[in-house]
Order: sequence, then structure tokens, then C-alpha cells
Amino acid sequence: MYVGTLSFDLLLGDVRSLKEKRSVVRPIVAELQRKYAVSAAEVDHMDLYRRAEIGIAMVSGDAGHLTDVLDRCERLVAGRPEVELLSVRRRFHGDHDD
Repeated sequence: MYVGTLSFDLLLGDVRSLKEKRSVVRPIVAELQRKYAVSAAEVDHMDLYRRAEIGIAMVSGDAGHLTDVLDRCERLVAGRPEVELLSVRRRFHGDHDD
């Protein structure tokens, strides 16, 4: 069994309120969940309206498949014009981990 996680630190574009922030972040989270069957949520910077951190996690029996899906998720978020991807943190846990 393999577990992979990604966390995206995002700078939002022309956003002036938490309500506008939700209208940008929620569709990204929903698309990640729908297209790639990953668990996704906004996980940090809840009180800042121009910053967001989105975390995703996935479990798979195949390391190659897991890496492929995480790569696709990263490309999807990086390609969104309404956000600037500041950093990505990737973690990968496999059977060999203690």
C-alpha cells in the first residue's frame, strides 16, 4: 500500500474577501476530488483572503499510478489562471516505511 500527499501553497489573484476566496478555492478542491478521486480540502490560511493551502491525499496499491495521479493534480492546480502556485510539498509513504 502506498500513500501520497500534496500540499499547495497558493496566492490568490484579485480577491478582496473571504467570500471571494471561497468562490476560487472550492471549485479547485471539487475538481480535484471529481477528476482524480483524491481526498482534498483547504487546510491552512483560513483567515487570510489572498492565501490558501490545499491538501490532497490518495491511497493506492501501485506506486506508479499514485505518482501519475499526484503529477496530474499538481499540473491542474499550477494551470489555474486565478491562482499563483507558491510551493508544492509532496510526501510519499510506502510499505518500506516504518
